[in-house]
Amino acid sequence: MAKTLVVENDPTDGPGRLGEWLTEAGLELVGCRPHAGDPLPADLTGYAALVVLGGEQSAYPAADGSPGAPWFPALEGLLRKAVRHQVPTLAICLGGQLLAAAHGGTVARSTAGPEIGPGLVGRRDACDDDPLCAPLPFAPDVLQWHHDEITALPAGATLIAASPRYPHQAFRLGARAWGTQFHIECDTAMYAGWVAGNHPLLADLGIDPDDLVAAADAAMPDLAEVWQPFAARFAALALRGDAVPVRDRRSLPIVGR
Repeated sequence: MAKTLVVENDPTDGPGRLGEWLTEAGLELVGCRPHAGDPLPADLTGYAALVVLGGEQSAYPAADGSPGAPWFPALEGLLRKAVRHQVPTLAICLGGQLLAAAHGGTVARSTAGPEIGPGLVGRRDACDDDPLCAPLPFAPDVLQWHHDEITALPAGATLIAASPRYPHQAFRLGARAWGTQFHIECDTAMYAGWVAGNHPLLADLGIDPDDLVAAADAAMPDLAEVWQPFAARFAALALRGDAVPVRDRRSLPIVGR
């Protein structure tokens, strides 16, 4: 099986259903939990793919200049190596923000406020030529939970999906790296855990916790219908280059928008 490095930035956001889908599609997941002290590898030699998950931290530095987490500089370096060497990469929510920031994009607290709960995003015309996203429906179902947003994509990035309040919902960087603002990894239990830990925030937003969990649970079949095949296409891409050492990969120009 093709080894895939899965970086968990937060103990509450594991690979979830995405991990199950990738495993079913033939990938061997190797977890790295820097939040628990696991060291990040220096490079991706021996890995067929990279997955970077979400978390409560911010992708941009704090007011004193310190990173959102101590391992973020190293993780951004790993994301740059993944893009440079064409290692298939999938970066979710915070992971997508770090992918953008690592390549010159900008991330900030969203002026539109938090985006929480199930919803839809609109696919862009660039999906038609995208190896993973071409089969996506016009308005795929997604699950949201974020306060920050990507305010500017890196130069050369291709916008894949957008929404009126948050214009950068998904993008591709280079030929084999994708970032999403939304979550596709959650099962109901994971999302319910986020809800349970954020009752004051939800009260401020006027969101009933029980209604939110019920809405997320009701959306799970539609989410799986869209994103399980997406995960299988990502796995197929990784399997085609299984275990090719990074030093032997040939870098290609970044794909234009």
